[in-house]
Amino acid sequence: MTAALEKNGIGEIVKSFHETKFGEASEYRTKAIANFEQLGLPTNKSEEYRFTPITKAITKNFEWKNKLSPSSISSIDQFLIDGIEATILVFVNGSYSQSHSKIDHSSKEIKITSLSEAFRADKEVISKYFDKLSQSEADPFAAMNTAFWQEGIFIHVSENTKVERPILFLHISDASQEQVITHSRLLLVVEKGSSLSVIEKFDSVGSNPIFQTLTEEIIVKENAQLEYCKIQNDSGNSHQVTNTVIQQSNSSKVDTCTITLNGQLVRNNFSIVIDGEHCESHFHGLYLLNGNTIADNHTVVDHKKPNSFSNELYKGIMDGNSKGIFNGKIFVRPQAQKTNAFQSNRNILMSEDATVNTKPQLEIWADDVKCSHGCTSGQLDEEALFYLQTRGIPYDSAKAMLLYAFALDVLAPVKNEKLKVYLDSLIAERLNKNF
Repeated sequence: MTAALEKNGIGEIVKSFHETKFGEASEYRTKAIANFEQLGLPTNKSEEYRFTPITKAITKNFEWKNKLSPSSISSIDQFLIDGIEATILVFVNGSYSQSHSKIDHSSKEIKITSLSEAFRADKEVISKYFDKLSQSEADPFAAMNTAFWQEGIFIHVSENTKVERPILFLHISDASQEQVITHSRLLLVVEKGSSLSVIEKFDSVGSNPIFQTLTEEIIVKENAQLEYCKIQNDSGNSHQVTNTVIQQSNSSKVDTCTITLNGQLVRNNFSIVIDGEHCESHFHGLYLLNGNTIADNHTVVDHKKPNSFSNELYKGIMDGNSKGIFNGKIFVRPQAQKTNAFQSNRNILMSEDATVNTKPQLEIWADDVKCSHGCTSGQLDEEALFYLQTRGIPYDSAKAMLLYAFALDVLAPVKNEKLKVYLDSLIAERLNKNF
């Protein structure tokens, strides 16, 4: 291993790659590890990661090894969402758990297989989409995931199919016995005229450190619709990096909502590529942080074609020593005339030690557009708080009510009423308990 690689903090990681016998996608893996060697782990001089000390966390807390950690989880009942009938896909410590999953394989309109099985059975189809959107040449953690992925899911929805049941994608980390390092993937194709709802939920047990990477490539074709909700509520010592890219074609619609409630360090790279006309995209997020939690949301909305609309709203509430980061970029390409693109980031700091770093960005190369962006950071409205107290509402309850009202509109893209009720109660419980 060269001195340069050791200096970048990736020597042991690259060594473990070359010592591991991988099965599928060897050509992708070899290219990705070369990209990773070139990129190295980000330092505080890296513009994209300068507020997120993830390299320090990895090198300090983890002994690098590319093997599955043992798990004693026998039931997933505690991780399910009450009242939601769903197709359930379960990963435990990076391994796909067929026994815990619940899939109706009789349907010919939606195909769900493990990614490794898809590589063996449908390699020609997989090759059209795999690693085409993941940005593994630019982001070190996307490269790491492409090199090391242990397992993934391939979902293919046929044309003109309305999938009635949502897909619940459970990522469970059992860190009760030792550290956990996992790398998972999702490849999802929603064909022309179809619709699908995906719920992604992260949970953990145990106190040992957890490091997760997840790469998601989602293709939404002409006139198709996707509802996507990500719930990050790890109770343990979790360090997580997700790279999600959604590509839209003509007249498609995407509604997304990312809720970050817990975890030691959470980094979300979330991009929407609007590669068609008359597309609609709603891109919402909420981070409720306390303790020493760090949550970093980096988003990109890339308008490549004309006559489309995007609306992005991210809100954060920080307490204790927590830290929120938001970097949102909107690109409007020269050919994307008559684009409407809006972005807003709003934050409330509940303590003197909480911090937020926010950087909305807007780059426009077209002249017939309507675009805006902005950010605010501040504290609770003291007058509103005082008003509620004069009406007999205790201080803590009044504070929770104001914070709840501030957070609630982030749930606008959630169309599933039972999911919205669950998220509503999750947010209300968190605000009443921790703020």
